[in-house]
Order: sequence, then C-alpha cells, then structure tokens
Amino acid sequence: MSKIAIVTGSTRPGRVNQSVAQWVLAKAEEFGGADYELVDIVDFNLPILDEPFPAAYQNYQNDHTKAFAAKMSEFDGYIFIVGEYNHSVQPALANALSYLNAELNNKAAGMVGYGSAMGSRAVEHLRGILSELQIAHVQKTGMFSLFTDFENFSTFAPTEQSAGSVQPMFEQLLAWSKAMATVRDSASVNA
Repeated sequence: MSKIAIVTGSTRPGRVNQSVAQWVLAKAEEFGGADYELVDIVDFNLPILDEPFPAAYQNYQNDHTKAFAAKMSEFDGYIFIVGEYNHSVQPALANALSYLNAELNNKAAGMVGYGSAMGSRAVEHLRGILSELQIAHVQKTGMFSLFTDFENFSTFAPTEQSAGSVQPMFEQLLAWSKAMATVRDSASVNA
C-alpha cells in the first residue's frame, strides 16, 4: 500500500496551515487507498538553508537535515498544503524543499492551495519547484478561498463545493503514486 505524507507549508505562529493539513488528513483517511501521515515541517526546526553542499550531493552535514530527509524518504507520495504568500509559495515550504533532492525523485505529489485567489499562484510556483525535484505532480488540486472557506480569515470551515475539490486530487495522486513506484523500481534496476 502506498504511503502518502501530508506536508505542512508554514511554520508561522498562529498559522492556519496546520488546520487545513489536519482536515486534509481526515479526508484522506476517509478516502482510503493508502497510509497517510501528517509531516509538520515545524517539527524539524529547519533554519534558512544551512547545508554547505547542494542537496543533490546527498552529503548532509546537519542533524536536522538528516532527520528531515529520512522522514521524507519514507513516502511514495505527498500532499503539500500551500498557502499563498506574496503571490508565491510560503517561504518555509520553499526552504524545506531546498533541503531535499533524491528523497523525492520519481514520486508523486498533489497540492492543496489556499489564499485570496484560492492559492492558485502558489500552487503554480510550487509546480516548478516540484518539477526540478523530479516529482510527478498531479493536475487536480484542492483549492480554498480565504473569503469563503475561513471564518474571520482564521478558522478553516470549507464550503461543500471547495471541500469537493480534494476528491479528484486524491484519485489522481493514488494512481500516480503507484505508477511512480514502478518508475523507481525500473530506475534502481537500471542503475
């Protein structure tokens, strides 16, 4: 069975990101088809990228990097919870992904975006980062508006219509996670 991480994108005090991630985890478990786990990047205390070598070298020097890389390597796929900051990805998520490389290669990802434009600009920027990390990202995306899916811009309370946006993403992600497992198997045989 595939193992899917639901990855938070923010470390900010008072963040709504974690409540969105918890909601996505509950919906994913209802959907089934995989083992799901919440990975909260705040738990890894990742400073601004402080590794002396590029992640592609796999020459990690810091314990926080080793722990984060080990955790992320456990999964077949990911659901990134991405809020839009300045028309782009949250800085904490971009920083966290900068610590990794091979751990994510040939795996699949889905995204759940939120923001004033439903996180669409952040999702599109995240797609570029994921492509560079050789992650196959699915087309369907969970999308939530700060104006209709958050009470007082702080309490996550999705509308039925927005909540329905995650189902097609789950479907694509499970299929792609299984397909990418065969790609990883093929790559290891040919290595």
